[in-house]
Amino acid sequence: MHKIHDRGYKKLFSNKHFFRQLLECFVAQAWIKDIDFNQCEKLDKSYINPHYKETESDILYKVKFKQQDAYVYILIEFQSSNNLFMALRVLHYMSSIWLDYAENHPSNAKLPPIFPIVLYSGNERWTATTDFKELLEKPDLFEQYAPRFKYFKIATNEYTQTQLLKLSNVVSMLFLAETHQDIELLKEELLSLFDKKEDKHAISLLLNWFKQLMVHGHRKPIDYQALETIYHSKEEARTMLESAIAKERQTFYNKGKFEGKLEGKLEGKLETAKAMLAEGLEVSFIVKVTKLSIEDIEKLMH
Repeated sequence: MHKIHDRGYKKLFSNKHFFRQLLECFVAQAWIKDIDFNQCEKLDKSYINPHYKETESDILYKVKFKQQDAYVYILIEFQSSNNLFMALRVLHYMSSIWLDYAENHPSNAKLPPIFPIVLYSGNERWTATTDFKELLEKPDLFEQYAPRFKYFKIATNEYTQTQLLKLSNVVSMLFLAETHQDIELLKEELLSLFDKKEDKHAISLLLNWFKQLMVHGHRKPIDYQALETIYHSKEEARTMLESAIAKERQTFYNKGKFEGKLEGKLEGKLETAKAMLAEGLEVSFIVKVTKLSIEDIEKLMH
């Protein structure tokens, strides 16, 4: 299971859409709003100690923060129990990043700020301290010479189903899939993501991660097949809807009557519903996509 999360989580959060949603929705820090996410850059470097390669992975992003370079370091912890000395390990990784930076930027007299995140997806409750000071036996002794440091913890099992459903994005669905086994709930969430026009590549990455869980026996094949069906049906429906809208828009342009809100026209919805019926899609699914009534769709079937 560790290796699945190693490959899967690192690939997911290497996607900028996942990265942005993680920070905006799960990191309660005021400065997040000052990050220019259009200029964020994932660096292809890892600072993980070889001894911990089996249980953790890391991702480093360089971001523009108030026109200044800053770094966000994400340490992904895969083992089911938490490590009591995690603060020490994170401090070590941050020191490695700074040393690397100093060697590659010898003319810079200052080191860039680093915001460290520990992302934990294990089953046990996270009890390890996030404050390095609490690891010291006598923290007040030599206090001014001891490192002062904390990392930001994100534990997937600390979020309630209600909290995750309220967020309703690709990261919250990932956390839902980790902590809840209700496939009907996940199907509804996937439909919701399409309705919100979430990044299609991010959704595809999420579905592929779910597939890996199925391949390695951590999810039932029928669960993955249910989500895959929703994904492809919704993609086809969206394509047909966009095609119908484009066709209707062109018609109105040709007549010189384009009014700017063609998506809501009944004619376009009916044309889309006809195409979906021809593809053999369920009436209930067509209702969700077109917002037509069941009666309107049934009339098209006769």
